[in-house]
Amino acid sequence: MDIKVISHIQKPIKATELMNLYHNAGWWDERKEQDIDKMLSKVISVGAWKDDELVGFSRAVTDGKFRAYIEDVVVHKEFQCEGIGLKLVSNLLKELSHIDVISLFCEEQLIPFYEKNAFKHSPSQFIMHRKKPT
Repeated sequence: MDIKVISHIQKPIKATELMNLYHNAGWWDERKEQDIDKMLSKVISVGAWKDDELVGFSRAVTDGKFRAYIEDVVVHKEFQCEGIGLKLVSNLLKELSHIDVISLFCEEQLIPFYEKNAFKHSPSQFIMHRKKPT
């Protein structure tokens, strides 16, 4: 299989392509194209491509120097368990190599996956969220 994992700078990702990938994974049905387009303009991201089809995606939010936060590591259902997710994270980390601390949160069963890219579980920290009131 010829899957290329490349930076959004080399091959821009369109909001419609990412929406299709999110829907395939069962993610973010409520997100709108214009909002995804705005998000894509403000993040560092990488895509996994089979020919011209986006089959994987990962992004990071960053202040550009001190901290970055990885979000949305997603792979099309037909291409999961083939090492694409690992390549997405690895390539994203190359894009973030100038950042001091890179963080993420994940479900417990995904800890071994992220440990393959040198992430370490930190039991002394807690994740807290605040959602915009509706």
